[in-house]
Amino acid sequence: MTFPAKMRAVVLIGHGGLDQLEYHEDWPTPEPQAGEVLVKVGACGLNNTDINTRTAWYSKSVTEGISNAGGKNGFDAADAASGSWGSSSISFPRIQGADVAGKIVAVGAGVETCRIGERVLLDPWILAGGDWLDSTRSIYFGSECDGGFADYSKIRSENAIRVETEQSDAELATYPCAYTTAENLTARSGLKPGETVVINGASGGVGSAAIQLCRLRGARVIAITGSVRNFVSIL
Repeated sequence: MTFPAKMRAVVLIGHGGLDQLEYHEDWPTPEPQAGEVLVKVGACGLNNTDINTRTAWYSKSVTEGISNAGGKNGFDAADAASGSWGSSSISFPRIQGADVAGKIVAVGAGVETCRIGERVLLDPWILAGGDWLDSTRSIYFGSECDGGFADYSKIRSENAIRVETEQSDAELATYPCAYTTAENLTARSGLKPGETVVINGASGGVGSAAIQLCRLRGARVIAITGSVRNFVSIL
């Protein structure tokens, strides 16, 4: 399949407020390198990771909490040298967008051409081999590399997960960040069937995903939403 040389993209030119985002209609379309696939973006979600990366809220110099004002205008104490989720610097310009659903339209060397045409959901955690908890050797899609706020995006082939579902791209694009985060947390807990788990903030994206993943493991879930007094027990 062919793809255009230029594409539409929302480009982040630096850390800060909403004024750091620029819309372009002639941005170069990325070309997949060895081991990569090129995905035509069907939908891309927006989550707190994208906002926190733009504002450099992840940097250790920022001690205040997330707020509407900070999301709109950035944080005065932000340190660009450690502005990513992994506390490293980000190269600008950068296309953000971690949560992508779409279709593979081209592949790089070493990737089977039969993948072209696959409908895929992208796993945003591009983890290094060996210790997958070592953030210094791993990167996040839309943070340390370009993401999905564009017509096309490229990613490592194994991070493009084939999906067969009647759900729309917009529905699928709500999953990657929330569900991979919840799955990592659940896996690290070593949860076993029959055990009871308490999930705080259970009404959010990660919390609601964690409820489902824990239930699939056969656990009893106590879900806390709002104040500690307001909880729901799921048997």
